[in-house]
Amino acid sequence: MVARINWGQFIPLITSESSLTALGLSLRTSAAGTVLCIVFGVPLAFVLARASFPGQRLLRAFVLLPLVLPPVVGGNPLLYTFGRQGLLGRTLELAGMQIAFSTTAVVLAQTFVALPFLVVSLEGALRTAGIKYEAVAATLGAHPTTVLRRVSIPLVLPGIASGSVLSFARCLGEFGATLTFAGSLQGVTRTLPLEIYLQRETDADAARRLSLLLVAVAVAVVGLSRPRPRPLAEEAESE
Repeated sequence: MVARINWGQFIPLITSESSLTALGLSLRTSAAGTVLCIVFGVPLAFVLARASFPGQRLLRAFVLLPLVLPPVVGGNPLLYTFGRQGLLGRTLELAGMQIAFSTTAVVLAQTFVALPFLVVSLEGALRTAGIKYEAVAATLGAHPTTVLRRVSIPLVLPGIASGSVLSFARCLGEFGATLTFAGSLQGVTRTLPLEIYLQRETDADAARRLSLLLVAVAVAVVGLSRPRPRPLAEEAESE
């Protein structure tokens, strides 16, 4: 892409109204989707890592299903649930709420495909941390809520941060589920990946330039997930 891009037109294209609108929408919806991933993913990860109950493997399979499903296929259940003729769509429409083909639909589609990234990262961090510190706090008389707030969450904050960054990056690049469930409406649901797809149909060079922009943003975001090494003195003190 770098070799074939017309660099003289790069800045005017990425600063055009349609490109900035698509990029801004992508960043806003990705941020909202990441928040939803944290809200739903953190409890799910704790349940999968700490609890043991019948159907746990089935629950994990459903949570991780978007990792193996084509995103277009993932968009269909959302459409069948929240679309105008969907399971909940009619009731929501009577209440004056329309989710399908709206910005909310973009957020839900992004959350659907990005949630497993946070759950996997945090579940791994929880299993690595173990339960010894939580057990000590409970032995000392700490309430379960206090243990969760003062011990468990701080212990796995790096895992939450890493999973959140990966979820944000996945939200940013989401295409198939968004197109199926939200469509491609300028300024409403047309995120940067959809803008790239649209430009590809009319101007391949413009699509390459926008693709390079998305790659640059994604690399910058994923780069933030790399943990910073601790100073040697701090490592020695912890040991």
